[in-house]
Amino acid sequence: MSLAFLIFLVAWVLGMIGTFIPAVPATIIIFAGTVAATLLDGFQVWPDLPFLLTFAVITILISMVDNVASAWGARKYGGSKQAVWGALIGGLVGILPIIPFGLIVGPLAGALIAELFIVRKPVPEAIRAAWGTLVGLLTGLIAKVVLHLLIGIYELWRLWEPAKSVVG
Repeated sequence: MSLAFLIFLVAWVLGMIGTFIPAVPATIIIFAGTVAATLLDGFQVWPDLPFLLTFAVITILISMVDNVASAWGARKYGGSKQAVWGALIGGLVGILPIIPFGLIVGPLAGALIAELFIVRKPVPEAIRAAWGTLVGLLTGLIAKVVLHLLIGIYELWRLWEPAKSVVG
C-alpha cells in the first residue's frame, strides 16, 4: 500500500461516515482525499488532470443530490419549502446521541412540525408531506452512499500498487 492509497483510504472512510451526518461535507472530503492522493502519487497532466476535472464535476453533482431528492419528495407528497427546511434542521438535531434513530426521526419530525405549525396544514396533509420529505431525504442519502462507494472503489483500484508499499 502506498502513502497515496492510505491517505485516500482515510479520507474515503471519513467521507463514508460523514455521508450519514447532514452537516459534514462528505463528498468534498472524498474529493480532497482524491486530490491529495493524486498529488502524492506523482501528478501527471495526462491522465490525472482529466480525471480530477471529471471528479470535480461529479462532486458538484453529488452535492446537489440531497437538495434535489428532498425537493422531489416534498413536492411529490405535497410538502412545502418549510417542510424541506424543517427536515434539514430536524436532521441536524437528529445527530445528537440523545435521540434514538435521530437521523430518521429528526427529519420526519422537523418536516411535520414545519407543516403543522408554520404552514398550518391539517394533520393528515402534514403527515403526508413530512413522509414525502423523509422519502426524498432517504432517497438522496442512498444515492450518495452508492456514488461514494463507486468513487471510492474506483479510486482505491486506481491507486492500488502493491509494489509501492509503505508497510513493507
